Amino acid sequence: MPHAGPDELLGAYDDQLRRWRPDRLPAGETAEEDGPLLRFSGGPGGGWVLYRDLDGVEGAALDELILRQVRFFEERGDRFEWKYHGYDLPADLPERLRAAGFVPEATETIVIAPVDEIADEPRLPEGVSLREVTDRADFERIAAMETRVWGERNSWLPDMLESERSVDPDALTVVAAEAGDTVVCAAWIRYPSGTEFGTLWGGATLPEWRRQGIYRATVAYRANLARQRSFRYLETDASDDSRPILERLGFVPVTTTTPYIWSPPK
Repeated sequence: MPHAGPDELLGAYDDQLRRWRPDRLPAGETAEEDGPLLRFSGGPGGGWVLYRDLDGVEGAALDELILRQVRFFEERGDRFEWKYHGYDLPADLPERLRAAGFVPEATETIVIAPVDEIADEPRLPEGVSLREVTDRADFERIAAMETRVWGERNSWLPDMLESERSVDPDALTVVAAEAGDTVVCAAWIRYPSGTEFGTLWGGATLPEWRRQGIYRATVAYRANLARQRSFRYLETDASDDSRPILERLGFVPVTTTTPYIWSPPK
């Protein structure tokens, strides 16, 4: 059976993931439509908006749509993310977002691979093991590791993982790579219902433990989980650090994505 090409993979991603919403949301979180947008709010890490496309909205109408989102989250005092894809129209959308006070973060590459090509026996360096974690204490340890990696506190992360598992424990698996009592890498996989995709998240690794195959092992482990659940594809937003690793494993780049972040005035 021939492999799907980038255009086919991107089409599946567009159709299945860009406006996907969970069957159940954690307490306090909501998802509501505003024109072509699907707006999520009330979560520990702030809010975000998703869309398949903007249905031709442009110019002043687009400025008003953007402003409505800003007003909504400003009233709540929450930050939120507008996830911009490199092929989104109109072409001046990034400029309009910046004019409304959004700040772009690092651009990432969406990569997709068939599950069966990635699922494999995880290979770990001596002294490192993988463990599925479900307890708040382990989520706190993961957050502390990520703070060391990124240099900024993400106190919302344990709340996010815990709240997701509380409402639907089968929709998320969190994996920690440990050397003794130290979390050296952590990653998770979500299983969006009604889609062919398992989506990969996290993957931060302590600097002194990089280039030993630990991140690759978490990818293989999560691919095995996706295959057990009969998912067809794996998808992730790859940083410039992880993209070469993923492409060597067989992931195909299909487009870029840039988080545009709006934060309430301090």
